Amino acid sequence: GPTDEPSAADFDVMQQSLGLTTLGGLAEGSRINVERAAKDGAEIGGHPLSGHIDVTGTLVAIRQPENNHVLRIGLPPRWMRYVFAKGYIAVNGASLTVAEADRQAGWFEVWLIPETLRMTTFGEKGVGDTLNIEIERSTQVFVDTVRDALDERLGPLLPALEALLRERGLSTDELTRPLPPPAR
Repeated sequence: GPTDEPSAADFDVMQQSLGLTTLGGLAEGSRINVERAAKDGAEIGGHPLSGHIDVTGTLVAIRQPENNHVLRIGLPPRWMRYVFAKGYIAVNGASLTVAEADRQAGWFEVWLIPETLRMTTFGEKGVGDTLNIEIERSTQVFVDTVRDALDERLGPLLPALEALLRERGLSTDELTRPLPPPAR
């Protein structure tokens, strides 16, 4: 070709990865998102990714307001506790900002600009497609630490607290939600 860059790469994939991700559903010729590893000292245009997929989500709706492409992605409840509006999440290896998140309904939304659609395979995705999700690590550590502290401190009271919150349409997940800034 005109450049010396290779046109193919080989990878070994563990059985666990095939079971946990969308890789097992790929066929010859399938397009995927590929991103080079960050160089030390280079600016990161998003958040650091490990490349370790936590769970798969399902594309439940697509909206296309002017100059945007909005994906609504459904997640199992156990994973929604780590998803916050304005927080980061990785979808199919791309660092994205969560625009909206509804924990009770079990979905979050990401808005894609035309450049993101051009540089990724998101434009090819349809409702019902499965997507690889990597939770932002520091958020996961924070939420798990708070939940563990609650379990430790409230131990015997937790069932009563959960019942009380449920009556009001809430859950203990509300206790890990960031507080709004104080009124001035």
